This record gives sequence, C-alpha cells and structure tokens, in this order.
Amino acid sequence: MKAIIAAAGTGGHINPGLAIANKIKEEEKDSEIIFIGTNRGLENDLVPRAGYELKTIDAYGLSKKLSIENIKKMYKTLKGYGQAKKIIEQFKPDIVIGTGGYICGATISAAHKLKIPTMLHESNAFPGKAVKMLAKKTDTILVSFEDAMPRIRKAKKVVYTGTPTKITKKNYSQEQIDNMKKEIGLKTDLPMVLVFGGSQGAQAINEAIIEIAKNNLNKDYQIMWATGPKQYDLMKELFENENLNINNIKNMKIVPYIYNMEEIMNISDVIVARSGAMTITEISNLGKPSILIPLPNVSNDHQLYNAKVLEKINAAKIILNKDLTADKLDLEIKNIVLYPQVMQKMGINAEKIATSNVEDKIYAEIKKLMFLGTEQKTSVNWKYLLKMGTKQMMFFCSSPKSQFFE
Repeated sequence: MKAIIAAAGTGGHINPGLAIANKIKEEEKDSEIIFIGTNRGLENDLVPRAGYELKTIDAYGLSKKLSIENIKKMYKTLKGYGQAKKIIEQFKPDIVIGTGGYICGATISAAHKLKIPTMLHESNAFPGKAVKMLAKKTDTILVSFEDAMPRIRKAKKVVYTGTPTKITKKNYSQEQIDNMKKEIGLKTDLPMVLVFGGSQGAQAINEAIIEIAKNNLNKDYQIMWATGPKQYDLMKELFENENLNINNIKNMKIVPYIYNMEEIMNISDVIVARSGAMTITEISNLGKPSILIPLPNVSNDHQLYNAKVLEKINAAKIILNKDLTADKLDLEIKNIVLYPQVMQKMGINAEKIATSNVEDKIYAEIKKLMFLGTEQKTSVNWKYLLKMGTKQMMFFCSSPKSQFFE
C-alpha cells in the first residue's frame, strides 16, 4: 500500500495519524507512507521522530473576519491545494487519509480531484469545519464518538471506530501502585489526583492548583501535577514569592511534564484536565472519574462537547474555564475522592464508552475502501488487489461479498 496521511498542528491530530501509519506498517511491512503537514506545527518534530517522511504545504485556518492578514492566508491556502496536488501526483498513493485540521482541506480536495480514495478521522464529538466541508468529497469518515455521527451531514459513509491511543488499562497490584507512588514522592494512604493541561499546560488550571497549595486545601488528597514545560518556571517563581519551594509542597508532586503518562494515569484515582479528544479517549479506556475544564475559544466549542460525552453518563464533572476557582475545584475533587462509591461508579460509567481494537477497526475500513475503488462502489480496485500478498488475497476471497461491495 502507498498511503499519504495529512496531519498538522497539535498532537490530537498528529498522533492518530501516526497510529494509523504504524498499523499499516505492522500489517503491510512493504507499504510506503508519507505525511503532509505545514512547516509550523508539532508534525515537524513528531513525524520525523516516528520515522516517516514529512512534506509541507501552505495551509491555514481561515476566519470569517475580513482582513488583509486573512486574505493573505486564504491565498496561501489556495496555493497549498496546488502543492498537495503535486505531491499526490508524484507519490501516486493508493489512499489519502486526513486526521483533522485545516491541512485536510487542500489534501483531501486534491486527492478527490485526482480520483484517489479518501478517508478522514474526526477525533472530536463536535466535528470541525474541515470535516464538514469535506464530507461530500470523502469516501469514508471515521469518528471517535457516536455523538459525532449525526453531526456530519451529507457524508457518503460514517463509521464509529474510536481514537487510537498508546495509553491502555493496566491491572497493577496494590503493591505495584504503592511502589510507584513512593518513587514519585507521594504517599500510599491518600487518594491521588492527576492534574495536567495538555503538553503545553493550562494557565487557568495551574493558577487554581497554586491556590489549593498555598491554602493547604488538599489535606485529604494528594496531587500529581504537570504544569507544562513552558509554565514550570513561572509556577516556581510564584511559589517562591510565597516563600514556598516547588519541590517541597505538602501532598503535591510538581513536574514540567510527565513522560510515563500511562503509568501515572493508571495509578491515579481522579483526573483533572482539559477535554481534548485524546484525553477523553484515554480517561474512558482507563475507567477513571474526571473533572474536565474545557478549553474556551476553540472552534465550535468542541472541547465542551467532548466533555459532555462523559458528563451525560455521570462519569465526569465539568467546570467552565470562566467559573474555575481553587475553592470550586477543591470541592469537586473532595466530592469524588472522599466518597469511594461515587469514585467507583464514575469510573465504571467512563468505561461504558471505551473503545477497543481501534487500530484494527480503522485498518479494516482502509482495506474495504481500497477494494471498493475510487468512484464506483460496485467495482474492485484491481490495481491494489494485484499488489496484495497471498495472505491478504485469501482474506479478500474468503470474506462475504457484502463486506466489500455496497
């Protein structure tokens, strides 16, 4: 298989793209995969680090506001369509996959024009503008939450698969959990609350936690807090202004970034975080109660819709960014950690929307699309079929005809 994956901007767009690429490579070792992104986002670090080639084009998110700056961005984005078309023509992919964000506009449109099979993965419960705009042009749209399905109108095909994530549930023994807590400098006899605001941190959340620490509100629980690399020094300075040492705060471990996030999330009792799609997926897969503070001022308020997926099944509490205070956060934490039955019930509820075998489901949809061809869903993509190995050929021939023909 030759595949192009369009992913740019944040880890929430790039990491699902990398997971899909890795799954293709796992199943088809001779496959060729390249990524299309911009020269500005995290893709410039994450994609090469994962061992894939990154080609960049001009692409920007556009505002309805009429300004010289927006006109310039519009011109560059139109130019990006031509750049994407040229990359596709040169690489000659069997499929083009987008994992959300404005980079998909140019890439999916160009692939559609060239009659290449197209697929989009939407991580958020409220689909972004790019996905809605491209619904008619895209052969298959994959979604992370069932709530997203009715919100994508006029789509050819929408499939609920979930979002691929590296973080999975671990069945640690109590002894293992206690040892991990000791290693990070926390107690074994207090509930553990994990607080983070994404890879860059969240100032509003950080400020609330500082107030909790200063007023020693967390006597009945302990906090593992990742401030974000860019905000760690600022937090350290704020503590110093109060004659406090950031490395010696009672019932609290403070770090810039958590590298062993899978372990830490698994041994935590409650999670306090923003509500990006990846975070919601991880929380549900682990079956953890959570307090979610959606990032404001994002397109379609999609983080609020993500958070509501867990709130409506009584698995999470939502505090709006504008309402966030130390006292309110402390109260919500205590309303969970001080009542074991509530904590357990919320965790069980969270697992109700957990998704399993996500990469397998996505790969199966890729294979179906490859077999169906580009324009007519009643014809097989014989060019791809002839390139398959014996094992895959047997899989195709032994599968029910209805699985591949619509």
